[in-house]
Amino acid sequence: MPEGHTLHRLARLHQRRYAGAPVTLSSPQGRFAREAAKLDGQLFTSAEAYGKHLFHHYGPLGTVHVHLGLYGTFGESPLPETDPVGQVRMRLTGRTHWTDLRGPNRCELLDAAQVDAIKARLGPDPLRRGAKPDRAWERISRSRTSVAALLMDQAVLAGVGNVYRAEVLFRHGVTPLLPGRALDRGQWDEIWTDLVTLMRAGVRVGRIDTVAPEHLPAAMGRAPREDRHGGEVYVYRRAGMPCLVCGTPVAHQTLAGRNLYWCPTCQPA
Repeated sequence: MPEGHTLHRLARLHQRRYAGAPVTLSSPQGRFAREAAKLDGQLFTSAEAYGKHLFHHYGPLGTVHVHLGLYGTFGESPLPETDPVGQVRMRLTGRTHWTDLRGPNRCELLDAAQVDAIKARLGPDPLRRGAKPDRAWERISRSRTSVAALLMDQAVLAGVGNVYRAEVLFRHGVTPLLPGRALDRGQWDEIWTDLVTLMRAGVRVGRIDTVAPEHLPAAMGRAPREDRHGGEVYVYRRAGMPCLVCGTPVAHQTLAGRNLYWCPTCQPA
């Protein structure tokens, strides 16, 4: 599932390409046809992201809410348009580009109250201005649930997924199974600050990089990571491989249906 930096990157892209002008909207697949017809030819006012949610605003006509889920993707192309390929839920066409949305978990037209309700259910997003990390800390500091599970709970913290979860805990030496209420406040403040830095970098470059310069392939004389997610990481999807810091094999288990990775030596229980 795309993590928060991907949605913020898309929001910035769509803001540049479509905001401030009328757009053409259609649903080649048909599942969003009635909503698309209502917005076709109307002014696209702005785009924004909150956590893993993307919002396309059309003023008083409403907001298109997209949640990509596990399989959703956006395809971006310059004009001229070509015929749709596959199951295109929504096609958005502007002055210079067109965008196809396929396979989202959610693609729906909402009013302002419904958008506010979605945002109210989410925890603070490290990529949004004015985010309040104390809101997340209030939940974490009272919980017996593991820190690893809490960081993935979008009601606690919005936008963090499996990669950022694994990597930020490694970078701060926190064992993922530590109960939230056992986490030190100073550790939480450092984790939040690091997430802001890492996720902002992810927005800029379009991938997740978490390793320090001394652990990059060139510095260590190792081969670059080969993974469809891209980026250089410490533990994510490196189960059984030596830790880049201490050499201990990276551990793996399933937690709440998601894969969990950590170094038993660098993140002691």
